[in-house]
Amino acid sequence: MSDDPVTFLSDDESWKLLSGVALGRLVTCIAGEPEIFPVNYVVQDRTVLFRTAEGTKLFLAVTNSPVAFEADDHDAAEGWSVIVKGRAQVLRTDADVQKAEQAGLRPWIATLKLHYVRIIPTEITGRHFMFGPEPDRAETFA
Repeated sequence: MSDDPVTFLSDDESWKLLSGVALGRLVTCIAGEPEIFPVNYVVQDRTVLFRTAEGTKLFLAVTNSPVAFEADDHDAAEGWSVIVKGRAQVLRTDADVQKAEQAGLRPWIATLKLHYVRIIPTEITGRHFMFGPEPDRAETFA
């Protein structure tokens, strides 16, 4: 990572960071209104995999809707954010479900999540942030 306050990450760096955390946010639009859902997930073969019950997230996957997915992390000195854009697809074939089950994805809360959903990416972008004080405005614009 560089000393620049904001660094754009390569696809490989973005997938590596995304693979290192387990909570992200699924973002979509329903009836013209933005919606966001926290989901626990895993990365499998450069896709984002999560489980869900009946409801809005499953509806989005069944309709193959465009979605965005974001995950991030930080400490006192630095942070990062990765955004995946793509389409959500519910897994239907036995082969797809068996492959998803190999990822070891388990629900975090005590509810049945019978459906696997995979986000097939069309784009991934990542940024790394170095935290620090705001620059002096007089020096910045002089």
